Amino acid sequence: MASQVDDDFAAFVRSRQRGLLRAAYLVCGDRDQAEDLVQEAFAKLASRWAGVREGSPDAYVRRIIYRDAVSGWRRWGRRQSVTDPGVVTALAERGEASDPAERWVEGAAVRQALAALPPRQRAVMVLRYYEDLSEAQIAESLGIARGTVKTLARGALVNLRRLLPAAAPALTLDGGERS
Repeated sequence: MASQVDDDFAAFVRSRQRGLLRAAYLVCGDRDQAEDLVQEAFAKLASRWAGVREGSPDAYVRRIIYRDAVSGWRRWGRRQSVTDPGVVTALAERGEASDPAERWVEGAAVRQALAALPPRQRAVMVLRYYEDLSEAQIAESLGIARGTVKTLARGALVNLRRLLPAAAPALTLDGGERS
């Protein structure tokens, strides 16, 4: 039975590793830190695999990554920025070109604008538009109130409209209403 768990876990890691690495990189802006976040999340998941695998291991590991990223910001009070946009492009090129999220990551202007956001705004944008999570799921993943998610999203959209004026019409809250 333990061999089956190991095989299931290995298959899960192989199938989710690249996507989680790209998302972690978009959140923290540093490839080494992103790799550490993903590796630590998989280690934590491995210790709980038997109880989590039948539920939602994907949500569990994402929650670990984003909570650890937020804990890092709180602990060190620093802001990481993307210093090598080529890294995200290289990561995106490894994925499938037909994936809309991959096309979104490829845009240099979007990467620069995303990197210019404060860390919590960046995390909310990545979780909402890259991971396609709801406000409630984002709040749970980051350990913040749902109202804080809305405030951070609204602020991020204001900043992104300023940084990406050509994309401003597409930068709306859910429902298509600009706020």
